Amino acid sequence: MKKYAPPVLMLAIFETIAITLWLTKGNLFYLINFSYIGCSIALGMFLFIRKHRHARRVVQLLVGLYMLIYLGLICGENMQIEGFWYYLFTGTFEAATIHYAVAKIFGPLLFGRGWCGYACWTAMVLDFLPYKTPSKPRKNLGWIRYITFAASLVFVAGLFLAHVGNLERIMFWAFIVGNVLYYAVGIILAFAFQDNRAFCKYICPITVFLKPMSYFALARVKCDKDKCISCGKCKRVCPMNVDVIDNSRKRENGTECILCMECVQNCPKHAL
Repeated sequence: MKKYAPPVLMLAIFETIAITLWLTKGNLFYLINFSYIGCSIALGMFLFIRKHRHARRVVQLLVGLYMLIYLGLICGENMQIEGFWYYLFTGTFEAATIHYAVAKIFGPLLFGRGWCGYACWTAMVLDFLPYKTPSKPRKNLGWIRYITFAASLVFVAGLFLAHVGNLERIMFWAFIVGNVLYYAVGIILAFAFQDNRAFCKYICPITVFLKPMSYFALARVKCDKDKCISCGKCKRVCPMNVDVIDNSRKRENGTECILCMECVQNCPKHAL
């Protein structure tokens, strides 16, 4: 039963967050929200342990569609980075600010960029495109993410400085337009670079938060050097071009690992 400890632990972490926010904020929504997400992730981990082929995709759909359709479209919450800046400027610890604190700022200290592999609604769609394994070397275009990051900050700051009215409505439409742009750019880049995760590697502004914290992540793929035969298959199947054979934190593209476990599933010697 020890092999089922990780999903139980993950569920316990999210339940702790859910109960803490429920009691401190006095809002039952947080109990339901984080309990649902925790159960979804724990289910995916359970399916992975049971060697279910589509375990990760199950979590992507359960969490991604929930956040995109229910929280975003139905509840009208901007869960993109613009929503984070909006709540930050209003001094409100709600919705997007809590989401970012848990999933993208402090959460990566525990589970790295697991958000990108299991919950991101943009990647949820991009991962269904045909180029699951990069066919070409990674390009040196990561600097673009800092431009999109700055642009999102300038956009929201400009609204506040200009004292624009009806900001909540603007944030809702920013969520709609932002997602359309993300999907359009992501799909175009996937076909142009023959790489489903090109958007994640070069454009996504969220990675500016995720990368530095992921360096210290507790949950990491490690290699058993005694079993490894250096066949290189793990790196070939990695959608993020991570060198998982190197166990050091300075390994190539180490902060890009999304814990998709493609390397683990494809290792012929079970060394990962």
